[in-house]
This record gives sequence, structure tokens and C-alpha cells, in this order.
Amino acid sequence: MPFLPLTVKEMKTRGWETADIIIVAGDAYVDHPSFGTAIVSRVLENAGFKVCIISQPRSDEDYKRFGKPRLAFFVNSGNIDSMVAHYTAAKRKRSDDAYTAGGKAGARPDRAVIVYSKALRRIFGDTPICIGGIEASLRRFAHYDYWDDRVRPSILVDSTADLLMYGMGERHVVEIAKRLDAGENICDMQDILGTCYAVNTTDYQVQSAKECPSFEAVSENSEQGRRKYAEGTYIQQTEHDAVRGKTVIQRHGNKIVVQNPPMPPLSTEEMDEVYSLPFMRDYHPSYQALGGVPGIEEVKFSVIHNRGCFGACNFCALAYHQGRQITCRSHESVIDEVKKITDMPDFKGYIHDIGGPTANFRAPSCKGQLTRGACKDKKCLAPTMCKAVEVDHSDYLDLLRKLRKLPKIKKIFIRSGIRFDYLVEDKDEGFFRELVEHHVSGQLKVAPEHCSARVLDCMGKPHINVYERFKKRFYELTERAGKKQFLVPYLMSSHPGSTINDAIELSLFLKKEGLHPEQVQDFYPTPGTISTCMFYTGLDPMTMNKVYVPRTPEEKAQQRALLQYYKPENRQFVLSALRKAGRQDLIGYGKNCLIAPDKTAVGNKQNQKPIQKKKKKTIRNIHKPKKK
Repeated sequence: MPFLPLTVKEMKTRGWETADIIIVAGDAYVDHPSFGTAIVSRVLENAGFKVCIISQPRSDEDYKRFGKPRLAFFVNSGNIDSMVAHYTAAKRKRSDDAYTAGGKAGARPDRAVIVYSKALRRIFGDTPICIGGIEASLRRFAHYDYWDDRVRPSILVDSTADLLMYGMGERHVVEIAKRLDAGENICDMQDILGTCYAVNTTDYQVQSAKECPSFEAVSENSEQGRRKYAEGTYIQQTEHDAVRGKTVIQRHGNKIVVQNPPMPPLSTEEMDEVYSLPFMRDYHPSYQALGGVPGIEEVKFSVIHNRGCFGACNFCALAYHQGRQITCRSHESVIDEVKKITDMPDFKGYIHDIGGPTANFRAPSCKGQLTRGACKDKKCLAPTMCKAVEVDHSDYLDLLRKLRKLPKIKKIFIRSGIRFDYLVEDKDEGFFRELVEHHVSGQLKVAPEHCSARVLDCMGKPHINVYERFKKRFYELTERAGKKQFLVPYLMSSHPGSTINDAIELSLFLKKEGLHPEQVQDFYPTPGTISTCMFYTGLDPMTMNKVYVPRTPEEKAQQRALLQYYKPENRQFVLSALRKAGRQDLIGYGKNCLIAPDKTAVGNKQNQKPIQKKKKKTIRNIHKPKKK
């Protein structure tokens, strides 16, 4: 099956004079099931619609390429938020973009969904415009925008679109397309689950709904305004459940944004059908001369087997986008996809990942989640695992065993997130043992994130003792298997709740464990997360308790430097942080000290002695087992 039309010539080759649906996307066109545009376009094609794609438009001529679609434009910013694609956590411009041909930044605009939608509205008038994808999904209500440092209105209002689709969009797009095809007006589609629409206040039909504080209330730059923002976040987060979620509304001046309850997740049979569609599993050939699209490299030989995450970390938007309920594909579906991969001409025998949002989830956290929904005010795994959680890796293990036996397979790795707190609670060590023996590519990435209990509570993560249990057993099993494998822990600096003292505690933990992280992630306040609400308001929206927030560039630089205290370029930041915290005891030559004294500030002979240079060792971001 060829790529869907990216040019008029390709459309004409199919014998089409016009498209039913035109998808306008912020990514280069990659026809792979890890890319949202690919999935939505193939699902619409499978439903019988003629679909064309406009990738990264820059001019009116780009938007006009295929003319006016018969039914609608569907708009998304790409696989990631356009602002995240363009800027680092320090708000510095990125120089590259993995989802653009040649990997060059600048092919999409800031706030791509708004820019694209407004251009389409200006050029094509009242042609229906539906927005979706991660950027629209997480900005469906009034939201704190880190880059503007203010609260912006719902992207539905800003973009002038007719409908907003949140969450995974397969059912949404087909229902909207079929109803438009049947002659229904887009303005009358106010009952589709998983969508938001805006109406004039005078036209709003009163219904049973949860009402968030208005845009005007939550955007007020005051303590009261921030409190209202936190109250709204609580409603939005707790009603995002496909079983018990209610309609949620928020007033924006003379308009009301209405969020219908979430669309139920796809069944196993529906997911199997989606992933059986004829994806080319590569970027469009027109990008070859530009060097291809780098984003395909990590996923080309990978398979997604599940969706959703009941881990629901506070800094992660995944649960707010995909939901906390786990859905998965059948073994047969995954096996069929792997067989297709093994027939690709450049396949070398290695499947890079059999994963998803959380690789080792194959079922809902408990049976009650299916009938009552996820608990409103309680997490499944943090700070300790709920007693109702059913820990079982047997189905995932059985799938991996089947895949390992396939012809042409040399090795199958698991590179997406392993939830170690769930893994260590499994009384059957079969999966843990085979993970170590067969599915680690030398290093296994896991995410303890911090060691301070207070910070971990703000993150919605388990306490560090859980990671230490996992680490201990991982190296015991690794040694038993006769392998050299290491843990690569992800760590985060400057998360809400983290003081300088917490950052120092993490530095001491890293020194004790012999860890030298090569990369540290600063907390990035992206729309749609509980942690971003904490960052903006100084309140935990789930409890309304006050939370300390490191805000100044100076303190954020100090916290980041403390996690890499051993780097010479971080010395002055670490010195200033330790002095600020009154921890001069950590400045010196003792075994617990983080850095040596500043020579210019020391007068005694002992400290003025030249320090003997040691041979440089390669510093790796790995958690090595201690020698016995």
C-alpha cells in the first residue's frame, strides 16, 4: 500500500479530484504506527475516506495545495507539543527537531495548532476544522503556559476550531467524518465523547456538569487566582476517567468550553485492527534527499503493545492524555507485526522495544477499575502500592517468549519504561529473571527521579527504598546470569517541592552510590500536568497544601549543578548552593565532601597544598553494583 498523498500529483495518481479529509500536521510525514498522523490517516482511509496530508505548511500556497476538502480539516502539531519541540526547559531555542526532515529546527511554528487553524479559517472560511493530538489534548482548558509565563485560554478558543479531540483519536475521527458525510453540521456535534466544543453563553443548554472556575478567575495574577487555578486542575484531573468521568465546563468570557466525558479506550480487537493497517513503516520518500527523518530511527524496529498508565506520575501528561486504564493488543497482533518487521530489508535481527507508555503493564491495575473507574483521590503505586493492585507479568512474559522463538530474531530488547515499583512486588520472579537474561541491551533505563521522600511525594513516585530493593535484586540476577549489565537512572532537578537541601540530599545519594549522571532533566512545566499546576500556583491541587517551588534561574542552576557536582564547570554553582544551605561541611577533602575548598578563600597551608591529579576515568550514567 503506497503512502497517502502528500502532493497533488500523488492525489491525481489515485484518481482523486479532491480529498474528503485533509490532515495538517506539524511533523514530517512518517507512515509508522508510532506517529499520530499515520494512525489517524490510515484509520480514516480504512473507513473509506480519501485522505491527503499537508506536512509543516509555511505559506498560503501550502494550505491551498489540495484545495478545499469535501468534509473537514484535521489539525495537529505532531508527536510532541510544538513549544517543547522548539525550546529547552531553560527556554533556549533547540537547534534540532527529530520530527523534521534533516533533523533541522524551525520547520513548524510556535503554537502550531493555533497558527495552522487560524490560517485555514482565514483561507477557507467556515470549512470544519477539528484539532487534536498532544498539543490540543493537553491545552483543552485554560492552562498555565510556561513560555509566556501566564495563563492562556483553551486552545479551542485561541484556534477558532470547531471541535477539539482529546486523548487517542481513532474513534473520534471516524465518527466525525461519518457524521459530516451524512450531512450533519459540525456545530451540532455536541455529543461525541472525548471532544470539546465552545458555545455562546446564551446558547448553552444547562446540563449535569462539573464547572471549573472561569478563565478570567484562573488567569488573575493573584493568590486568589492561583488558588482558583488549582481548584480547576483538580476537577479536570479527577474527571478524566472513561468510566466515571463527568462533563466539565469552563467559562471564557461570553463563551463556555464544554468537555464531554472521555472516549472509552479501544478494545483489544479494535487495537489489533488499527495496528494491522498497511503502514509503510518509514518516512515519505520525498525526504530522502534531505537526510530522512531522525525520529523514525528509535521506533522503526519497535512495537507498541499497550496504552495507558496507572502509574500516573504528577509530572507526566500521559495519564491525562491516554488515561489510567490499560488496554493492550493480542499476542497474535504483536507477533504479526514483528514478523512484518523481520521481512524488512534493513532488519538486522534486533527488535528495539516491545513496549508502550509503561512496558510491563498488560492489564488494569485492579478489577474494580473496570467497573468503578480509577480511584479519584488515590494513586495505584505511590507512595506505596495499593493492596488492590493485581501484580502479574505472566501474560507479558508469555508474549516475549513467543517472540523470542520467531525466525530471524536475534534479540528482543525492552527500552521503554519499566515500572520497577510494580515489578518488585511480583511474587513470581519469572519475568524479572528473563528480563535480565534476555531483554536488557547492556543498560536498563529506570526512573527513580529523586531520593527525597518529600520531593517524591510531590512527583507521585514511590520512595527511594523501593528503587534500592529493585537495584539490589537486579544486580543479583545479573550476576547469576553471568552478565555485565547496568541500571541507568533518570533523575530530575528543580521539581516542585525540591529545596536546595533536597538537591544536596540527592547529591550525597549519588556520591554514596558512585553515580555520575551524564544527563539531568530539569523539571519542564508542560500543560496538562499536576506538577505544572504546583509550579504555577505553589499548591498541590489534589490536597491544596502549599508546595515549595524553585523558580529563579539561579536556584534552578544550583539544583541542576548539584546533581553533577563533579563537573568543573559546575563548581561555583555548587559552592554557592552549599554556602546558601549552611552546608560548608561538604566543602573539603573528606570522603563525604562534594567539592574541594575554593583556594582563593583559604589561607592555611594544608588547604593550599597542590592536589595530585588522578587519571581520568570515563564517567558513565550507570548505576554499578558495589564490589563485595
